[in-house]
Amino acid sequence: MSLIAERLKRIKPSPTIAVTDKARKLKAAGRDIIGLGAGEPDFDTPQNIKDAAKRAIDRGDTKYTQVDGTAALKQAICAKFKRENGLDYTPDQISAGAGGKQVLFNALLATVNPGDEVIVPAPYWVSYTDIVELAEGKPVAVVGPENNGFKIRPEELEAAISPKTKWFILNSPCNPTGATYSPRELKGLTDVLLRHPQVWVLTDDIYEHLFYGDFELASVCAVEPKLYPRTLTLNGVSKTYAMTGWRLGYGGGPKELIGAMAALQSQSTTNPSSISQAAAVEALNGTQDFVPRNLATFKARRDLVVTGLNRCPGLRCAVPEGAFYVYPSCAGAIGKKTPQGKAIKTDGEFVEYLLEAEGVAVVPGAAFGLSPYFRLSYAASNEALAEALKRIERACAALK
Repeated sequence: MSLIAERLKRIKPSPTIAVTDKARKLKAAGRDIIGLGAGEPDFDTPQNIKDAAKRAIDRGDTKYTQVDGTAALKQAICAKFKRENGLDYTPDQISAGAGGKQVLFNALLATVNPGDEVIVPAPYWVSYTDIVELAEGKPVAVVGPENNGFKIRPEELEAAISPKTKWFILNSPCNPTGATYSPRELKGLTDVLLRHPQVWVLTDDIYEHLFYGDFELASVCAVEPKLYPRTLTLNGVSKTYAMTGWRLGYGGGPKELIGAMAALQSQSTTNPSSISQAAAVEALNGTQDFVPRNLATFKARRDLVVTGLNRCPGLRCAVPEGAFYVYPSCAGAIGKKTPQGKAIKTDGEFVEYLLEAEGVAVVPGAAFGLSPYFRLSYAASNEALAEALKRIERACAALK
């Protein structure tokens, strides 16, 4: 009899975490590695947020809290949703967890029954499909082609919906492509969803402050208020506030759903860290003046990386509209051979080649549901990015 439960066979370790861990191990072994696999800002958490955490420790806020968030945090989240998204939530419609991933996990485990289908536009964040499968649901990937900016069209969403569809997950700006849906594009999707009242919407807005140019960002419920009763709006402090290690995510949705998520969390982690909650209150309520500065830095890095990758033989890189990733095609490298005579057959083998030959760690597109591409995070210093681009160009030029 196997020790490991059957349900664990339906999921695999996060490929993005695996790449980051491998890069760390190679660095520890003495290799000169540039890790561009992790999806986290390289900026430090702003000082006012760190100071708020220190004050919380000093005043003894080190005890258990309400399972899904303190009153102060829930009030700050409600104010944020109203101020930035035009959404009205009450504290009993708010759930806070140990990162956005836990909020997503709770929502799907609390609602998905065996055989329920969950539509996920591809390329997708790696955890969406695995969590659906752990919940005994069926992920239904709908590919957003590169010629449409990696975004799906209304008719493609319509074709994917069946009587078994329980959820539609939308991530905008998107990990891994940086694809960002305009209000007009969102309206096309919400018009489809209005025709299918059994389909719930999970909108993952974790990158909402990271978009470029004069793009107009909007949330699903702001575009179509009729979807409010069946939408979970997911967010967190990790990306905007450079707080990935603090592990604090949150969501707003119908009371019945939030209550079910709280019941599940009460038997898993209980409350997120009390100190992280205090820090998140300051993040949401405090000054936001660093946000545009960080965005300007990311835009300059984006432009540097897109230009550099498009110089590489065999690569083609579109300009993303948001987040801090690029998703270049490596189709031109497939079928070529390394200097050692090994044929590159997949994006996974191309990524392995970059790591082995030049010490650059990125994530293969197969992990995100669309090949042959790879994801590169430009949440790194300009110096590291410039050096990585030199190495990638050298590796591509060496393929024959």
